[in-house]
Amino acid sequence: MSSKHPQPTPDQFIALSCANVGVGPGGTTSMLARCSIVDYKGNTLIDCYVLPTMQVSDYRTATTGIEVHHLQSGKAMPFSTVQKTVAKFIKGKIIVGHCIWNDLSVLGIPHPAVATRDVSLYIPFRNALRSPHQVVGLQTLCWHLMCRRCQDGQQHPLENARAALDLYRSYSGEWEASISKGDWPSALPPSTFSRCYL
Repeated sequence: MSSKHPQPTPDQFIALSCANVGVGPGGTTSMLARCSIVDYKGNTLIDCYVLPTMQVSDYRTATTGIEVHHLQSGKAMPFSTVQKTVAKFIKGKIIVGHCIWNDLSVLGIPHPAVATRDVSLYIPFRNALRSPHQVVGLQTLCWHLMCRRCQDGQQHPLENARAALDLYRSYSGEWEASISKGDWPSALPPSTFSRCYL
């Protein structure tokens, strides 16, 4: 019996993670400040800071580690350049990540939902942590499923991308077996972010 969906190969995968700062009143609206992409082996493809397109009202430094000098240095890239570069890297690829909708939203790049492997939505992970209807943090997933510490202190997009990728790879056999049989093993992302998916 042939599978409904062919097994993807390692070169079809990338892992994505972004860090955001806050803009607007109270800094509650997220704006891209750093973007990291790694390949299936965890090699860095992109890791860059992003020049603000609006006035930053909250750098969220305690969480992100991002400070003013990171976004005002000569190394920070224009948003449009980052957006085009990321779009090129993820086109035709399967994105691995945690809460991928947040990354796609700040990047302003939609992606096919079937070409995502979101560890925050994978139902067996949620069931294992007895949280079938709630998003479980990446730090918690890594600790309980891999006995691995992640995000000790501040977030680090490169580390997060690799951690999500390692989680996926640890369970990729079961994950892809479900998909090949036509059974999507993940919950739906929040409906308010449906625009991020094709």
